[in-house]
Amino acid sequence: MTAVNDNKGYPPIEPIAAGLKGRCPRCGKGRLFSGLLSIAPDCDECGLDYSFADAGDGPAVFVILIIGFIVVGLALWTEVSFNPPLWLHFMLWIPLTLVLSLGGLRLIKGVLVTLQYANKAAEGRLDR
Repeated sequence: MTAVNDNKGYPPIEPIAAGLKGRCPRCGKGRLFSGLLSIAPDCDECGLDYSFADAGDGPAVFVILIIGFIVVGLALWTEVSFNPPLWLHFMLWIPLTLVLSLGGLRLIKGVLVTLQYANKAAEGRLDR
């Protein structure tokens, strides 16, 4: 399950831009995702097999750190500045956290998969 970087006949693709758009890391045109967060089996344009794609827990870690920093910072600022009731905190921060997390997961997962393809990243192997 290694990424075969056979880009012959395809223009160079900027992996971060392709990942943010959710596009194929080889042709830049086909869809990378088949659902909100699930990777498609292959590219519908160039036929690249996405079986190499394994972002693992990386996107979740980045989303927890980035969105957590933003939401906790805003919640603390709101508490100190306006001192709203607790129910208002729940009404503000829970939906915001969910929306930002789902959007962020898709963006970061797309970027990590396209970078994995561009850098020919694969599982570590021992040479014997």
